[in-house]
This record gives sequence, C-alpha cells and structure tokens, in this order.
Amino acid sequence: MYLELFGLKELPFRLSPDPQFLYLSKHHARAKTYMESTVWFTDGFVVVTGEIGSGKTTLIETFLREIDKDVVVAQINQTQLSPIAFLQTLLAQFGFAPFKMKKAELLATISNFLVEQYAAGRKVLLVVDEAQNLSNRVLEEIRLLSGIETTKDKTLRIILAGQPELNDKLRSPELVQLAQRIRLRFHLTALSRTDLSAYVRHRLEVAGSGGREIFTEDALSAIYTYSGGVPRLINTLCDTALMSAFAVEKNVVDRAVVEGAVEELQWVEFMARTNRMPVLEPRNLPAVPPPAGPVLARLYLATEGRTVAEYELRTGRFVIGRTYDNDLQIDSKFVSRHHCQISSDTEESVLEDLNSTNGVYIRSRRVRRHVLKDGDVIVIGRHEVMYVDERVMRTIATSTSSTGTLRVPPSLAAAAPGDVAEPGEPPILLPSPRPDR
Repeated sequence: MYLELFGLKELPFRLSPDPQFLYLSKHHARAKTYMESTVWFTDGFVVVTGEIGSGKTTLIETFLREIDKDVVVAQINQTQLSPIAFLQTLLAQFGFAPFKMKKAELLATISNFLVEQYAAGRKVLLVVDEAQNLSNRVLEEIRLLSGIETTKDKTLRIILAGQPELNDKLRSPELVQLAQRIRLRFHLTALSRTDLSAYVRHRLEVAGSGGREIFTEDALSAIYTYSGGVPRLINTLCDTALMSAFAVEKNVVDRAVVEGAVEELQWVEFMARTNRMPVLEPRNLPAVPPPAGPVLARLYLATEGRTVAEYELRTGRFVIGRTYDNDLQIDSKFVSRHHCQISSDTEESVLEDLNSTNGVYIRSRRVRRHVLKDGDVIVIGRHEVMYVDERVMRTIATSTSSTGTLRVPPSLAAAAPGDVAEPGEPPILLPSPRPDR
C-alpha cells in the first residue's frame, strides 16, 4: 500500500464517515451549528440537505460524538420503513423490545419515555439520515411525535437530513403542517476550489503527512475539475491518484498522475456529467440556416435560482420540452416531451400549453394560453423562464432619444417580476410537479 511511500500512518481518503477527518468549511460549520441549536431549543425541526457525497453523514457523526452526556439520541439511517416499523425502530434505539407491540402501545410507550426523560433532566434527540426516503405517512408520524409536550416544553428534538429531494417532499400539500414546524433549514453545497485544497491538506495532515505537500497545485486544480468539490468524489479521486503514484514510485501527485487516475475511473469533467441540459453534438443532421429577422424577445432559463441559458425569440414558433427536438430542451422528468410553445410576431408573443402533465404557470396561476408581457416568469416543472420583450426595450430607447427621459415599465421595475400576485389577490400555491408520463 502507498502509506510508507508517502509517510502516512493511515489511509487519508476512506469513504467511511470518520469524524476525525471532518473538514469544516464555512457551510459545514454553519450546518453543524444548526444541528447544535436543536439541543438548545425545543421547538421545531432542523432540516439539513445536500447532494450525494456532500458530507452530511460525517457531519452528523461528528455532531453526535461531541454531544453532551445528558442527551439521549435515537439515530435512524434505514428510512424505507412503514409507520409501524419506524415507531418500532425508534423504540429499539431507546432500548426497548417493541416488535410485538401494536401501534397504540408503541405510541404510549414513546410518550411515557419522553416525559420520563424530561422529568429526569435529560433531553431526547431524534436524528434521521436519508430522510428523503421517508414516506409521507412516516413524516406525519414524526410531526405528531414532535407535539408530545409537558406543560412547559416539547420533549423531542428532531433533525432531518437528506438529499435535495427531501425539500421537494416537505413542500408537498400533504405535509404543510410539518413544513410550518421547520425552524432552521440549511443546504450543504460542494466545496469551493480554495476549500478543496484545505480539505485535501487537512485529511493528509490527520493521516500523518506532517505538513508535506503531497499534491501539487495543478493536481488539486484537476481534482476540482473532475470532482466538482463533492467530498466523496474528492476522496475517490485522491485515493486512486495516490495508488497511481505508488505504482510508478512517485512520492508527489502531479496533474499527470491525477489525469491517469481519471482515465482509470473513466470519469468525465464534473460539469459535463451533472449538466441537466447537455449540449447535443449534431450527428448527420442537415444544415440549418441561421434564423432570420430581428430579435423580438429573449428567454432566460433559471434553475434553483441561477440563470443557466439565454434564448432569442424571432418571428415564428418556439417549442419548449424534454426531448432534443425542441427549441429549448429541459432534460427533467417533470417536463413533458413537448411541454409548451411560444408563437411570436411583430406585435406580441403568445404562450400555449401543449397538454403537458404538470402545466405552465404564470403569477402562480396555471395558464392554457397567455399573451406574454415583458418580465413575465413562466414556471415549467421546477424551472423558471423569464420573458424579456425586446420590442419594449426598443420603445424605451426611442422614447429616451426623443425626450431625453428614460421610462421604465412597471414589469422591469418590479423586484421579482412575475412572481408576485396582483394587488388584493391572495397568493396561490403551485402543486408539486409529478413525473411526466
């Protein structure tokens, strides 16, 4: 093994969640603080989400290792359970043998246990990892358990951790009461390029490197390119790179070694494999003439609050959907094959729903046909498309040149056009999208 070559005492990049190797980036430190606050306060849930491999489980293990001795912890990691099985698992964590109990007995036992622990001056904490797999029925049971209280305080503290799908589940109409009880919510992002360097050096230092620079800066840049800053992917690539360097008896990992490890793993650049709308290479397709006529409007596609693409509208039809033959392809299971279209001429652009599964929404209302206004935000599945009318912009430019006064239309002056209901109208919640048929 490579430990002797690099002067290390133990493997630095194991995938097991070892708290000793935890590197606290700003995001991880903040998420840990949120977890710790659960012990201080008794009201509400704490929800921590993150992509696969972002370090949630390691963070939980570190938090639990440091927790005070007066806290009784139930940690549940297997979450594909029925409501009865969940309650039984919870009681088993508390030291009971509940597997012959009926539901009424399970609930009574849990309630009595929580009240007894409170009377004894102990706090009870429930930590559920992989919570995105919990059914709505189990989540409702957890909400009801959170309501067990004495005359002064709630008796159960709860942390839910999981992948981003957990947030989607908590937004469903069936769980609105649970969502209202969420006091703190945090999403773990990938490491930045700077954090990645510190992360790698930290793990090597814990493993016994003694401050020696084992990975060059070029190697770390390549690791970031192929891992995207996701801790689990960093560990996999670093470990493979150390093995590759060991095979050729190099005691320093440079970019060439990392690229060799990438070939062994058969990886591509991180952005290329996570892009939800990959660029399609033409394959024996006939040449398409460039679009003619002036640009009448523009569309700005956003996902998770970040603009990812811009499109031009000219005279004619512009189709949006999931498959490659659309003018705007959104590769998402919540978008229909041909979801909607926008027909434009010199006067206006008209949006039409093409009988999609999840519909098209503007200002929180589902529309079948809508004459688009400058600044409208079109909600398609879990994506947003902002419509900017170039005709309006040209009118503004003409008005400015003739009068010297710039008139900004209300839609552009609004802080979040298209997202706000008309004055006096109650907001309408959009239903959670479901996979297209």
